[in-house]
Amino acid sequence: MKSLPGTYVLVLRSQVSATVRVGRWGVLPVLPGTYLYVGSAFGPGGVAARVSRHCRATKSKHWHIDYLREQTALESAWFSHAPERLEHRWATSLGGSDGLQAIAGFGCSDCQCASHLFYAADGLSPHALLSCLGAGVEVWACNADS
Repeated sequence: MKSLPGTYVLVLRSQVSATVRVGRWGVLPVLPGTYLYVGSAFGPGGVAARVSRHCRATKSKHWHIDYLREQTALESAWFSHAPERLEHRWATSLGGSDGLQAIAGFGCSDCQCASHLFYAADGLSPHALLSCLGAGVEVWACNADS
């Protein structure tokens, strides 16, 4: 992953049921399963800096996803360094995907998307995720040393 601008999807896993208070957004029931969070990073450090921030256990809470990260493990990040902002296109595509439930209003307070967070009780195959995101997507697999 390079320090270039781009768009990403975090693949998060929850092993337990929990409840998380997400700032002023409200209460989010967290269920066992897979969560997909769509974001973009067009500022300093690009995708590498943003995903690295999402990996850190200790950080100030700035975005909705920061609250959910306390209850989930980051498994991977799917990303593109394409110069156009793909965030809204990807969120729309994931929202129309079978087996994914949109978490209404999460992560999209600054746009017209229905959601930037999606839940799958049974996970989502890499092939299904790639078909939602399209060509030119790379995968970064998280590990304990990241």
